[in-house]
Amino acid sequence: MLEEQIRQIVQAVVKQMNDTVAENNQIEANGLENDKCIPACEGNVVDEDLEDFSAIDLQKEILVPHPRDSAALAYYKQTTTARIGVWRCGPRPLTRTLLRFRADHATAQDAVFQEVNEQFLEKFDLVKVKTLIQDKDQYLTRPDLGRKLPDEEIAKIKQACRLKPQVQIVIADGLSSKAIEANLAEILPALKQGLQAQNLTSGRDIFVKFGRVDVMDVIGMVLEAEVVVLLVGERPGLGSSESMSAYLVYKPGPATLVADHTVISNIHKGGTPPAEAGAHLATVIKTIYDAKASGVKLSLQ
Repeated sequence: MLEEQIRQIVQAVVKQMNDTVAENNQIEANGLENDKCIPACEGNVVDEDLEDFSAIDLQKEILVPHPRDSAALAYYKQTTTARIGVWRCGPRPLTRTLLRFRADHATAQDAVFQEVNEQFLEKFDLVKVKTLIQDKDQYLTRPDLGRKLPDEEIAKIKQACRLKPQVQIVIADGLSSKAIEANLAEILPALKQGLQAQNLTSGRDIFVKFGRVDVMDVIGMVLEAEVVVLLVGERPGLGSSESMSAYLVYKPGPATLVADHTVISNIHKGGTPPAEAGAHLATVIKTIYDAKASGVKLSLQ
């Protein structure tokens, strides 16, 4: 008798849960009555019919049904990457909105944990070295080791690179491998062309695996470079996982501080385009080279 009662209770609970899900799906479907939204439930869906939520342009997608001023909403969405106008189903976000949030979070995690593709790096004439870091987990937990190079890697740099270059370009994966793969092919040629236009010469470019920002100072001291520029992947957010930063420093030495670095950030297709950033970097490098100062010691006005 006890088993029969338990069975009936379980059946009742399952039925109630199914009824609740069906009711919520109907509410959500009724709330999404414009043609830019998908119903909450489409029945049985096979894999090939699933939409790639991470590929949707949030700035163009309107989820608010029948907005009072659709033109104003579209304008405000174009001015920010913030998640505005994502709509709701009662007190909870739409299934579509929640799935996009989780997709963006997964993309950001991938950018951090994936490594830059070796075949991609082969397209460039790079001296490839690695810091004291052994893997991504250690990279995230031991930032200090990402600022140091083992002796054999320093020896490789000395052997393969020019001593005392006017400009030394360093590339590091940083916290986003996707930023390197998305921007390097455009920013690097633009930067080099810009340096040539400024009558500045650069040494052989260096790629640092598992590199932190301060590794540029180590390389600058080893090669006795006048100006060092580091192109590095930024920490990814839910708005972009492809953003790159450029750090510049004049004649780094043992006394160089964080404040001695000049930084240009937000380099990606949704911020400063990489080709444009490369040309701008060349101008800033020329200013640093002529002023013999960087960071808080340099005025870019």
